[in-house]
Amino acid sequence: MSTQRTPRTRRRGAVLTAAVLLGTATAATAPATAVPRPPTPLPTAPTRPPVQPTCSSAYKITQKLEGGAVWNMCWRYNTDAGLTLDNVTYQPPGAAAPIRVLTSARLAQIHVPYDDGAAEYDDLTGAGFGWGLQNLKPAECPGGTISTIKVPEVGQVKGLCTTTRARGHAYRMAADAGGQVYQVQGKDLLVYTVNKVGWYEYISEWRFSADGTVGANVGATGSLSPVDYNATDGRGWPIGKGARAYATSHAHNVFWKLDFGLDGTKDRIEQFDSTVTAPVNGGGPTVKTKRTAVTKELAGDARNMRWWRVVSGTGKNADGHARSYEIVPGHTNTHAGRGFTKHDVYFTQSRACEQFASNNIGNCGTNAGDSVDKWVNGETLTKPSVWVNIGFHHIARDEDQQPMPVHWQGFQLAPRDVTAMNPLTPSDLASENGQPDLGS
Repeated sequence: MSTQRTPRTRRRGAVLTAAVLLGTATAATAPATAVPRPPTPLPTAPTRPPVQPTCSSAYKITQKLEGGAVWNMCWRYNTDAGLTLDNVTYQPPGAAAPIRVLTSARLAQIHVPYDDGAAEYDDLTGAGFGWGLQNLKPAECPGGTISTIKVPEVGQVKGLCTTTRARGHAYRMAADAGGQVYQVQGKDLLVYTVNKVGWYEYISEWRFSADGTVGANVGATGSLSPVDYNATDGRGWPIGKGARAYATSHAHNVFWKLDFGLDGTKDRIEQFDSTVTAPVNGGGPTVKTKRTAVTKELAGDARNMRWWRVVSGTGKNADGHARSYEIVPGHTNTHAGRGFTKHDVYFTQSRACEQFASNNIGNCGTNAGDSVDKWVNGETLTKPSVWVNIGFHHIARDEDQQPMPVHWQGFQLAPRDVTAMNPLTPSDLASENGQPDLGS
């Protein structure tokens, strides 16, 4: 693959300076505020803000879900990263106060290398992702609110949807006696934008559930690039009549950057690996799980029965267990073509200049490297940033035209010991914490 990256042709993205944009949560609009990049960035991330979201009501999202669970967060828009969510809190049903989950969460790159090595794109920092924000019609945000954002040299864009969507069973349990069935139908809070880059359109979606789960997904749709119908070297798929119009295969390596600050404190990272031993002397197979504290920066590779969690520095649930969130990757095709795409997760010491997983535009100084793999250099983790990489190898098919069905890639953050029981547990089962009713 060539080391030279070919920029996509965009009307504005490659020539405009980045600006931080603020939009409103109503039909009115707020002025954009340009924030220049600092010439000398701070060596570490700023002090984490307090638990409650600190934005004005115009930039605040609040949603109550089933059981009385409440999500709160602030939002802003950046012409490089697109949508950013800040100060995300979750208040379980019946809880006296919200729990800080995320200090900041956003996309960190969409890296698109083509299989023939002739083209390679960094869609966020090299192809105008933020300037490609699309106007949304009411039908695209059913039952929700569309907020307007002022994008420099583009104008007012009705581009942010906040809504709820049914997700089916939150749980179901049939009692052993009496015919009682416990079940809840859940709804999720959805926050999303659509950004057009070249021929592709990316749906950047955040999903929040009443049980404390967070989902991050990017859906790619729009069109296959017609200028890439030239894969005559076996690196494409015919999508026209007969053996012609070969669409070049390519990858979408999507990165997210997460700064947790669980309970507003410093986090720690833990890795878990389970080993299965074959049966011995007629017994069953045994499984042993090992926990490893991740104290230094790490480029992590997903393996069978391996997972990571982010643990609160001080916060505990009612059972005295440390609150944490488990990183649950969705299906991924790990791309080995670049150093930064070879690994599935990265844990780095949080630094203000380390903003994007590749083609980083933060000024980190001489020889600092411009991709996340270069920042993993053995430094002790005291304020970890989490980078998640989910890849999709797109080999085109006839059904991709026209328009192209959405293909999704993403991950979840699953609460692990955030609450002492399922936060949606019905009151008549609340006494069964650690000791379920076994009947007579």
